[in-house]
Amino acid sequence: MANHKATKKDTRQAAKRRDRNRYYGKTTRNAIRDMKEKDGSAYTEQLPNVISMIDKLAKRGIIHKNKAANLKSKLSKKAKAA
Repeated sequence: MANHKATKKDTRQAAKRRDRNRYYGKTTRNAIRDMKEKDGSAYTEQLPNVISMIDKLAKRGIIHKNKAANLKSKLSKKAKAA
């Protein structure tokens, strides 16, 4: 366990960030899952919101920018086919 005040504070901050990042990641994954269940116009209406969520995850460093690009590509491809 940490002994210095600054290290204890850093541990607390890291825990808060980790919880926040897990929340954002899980929320986005749920949105993607819910969107995949829909079809047609409902899918295309929800697509911009989900793509925005994915971009925010990549910007915050929660997911890699290439993973974000792959997710957006797959979702857009399905929207185009529908």
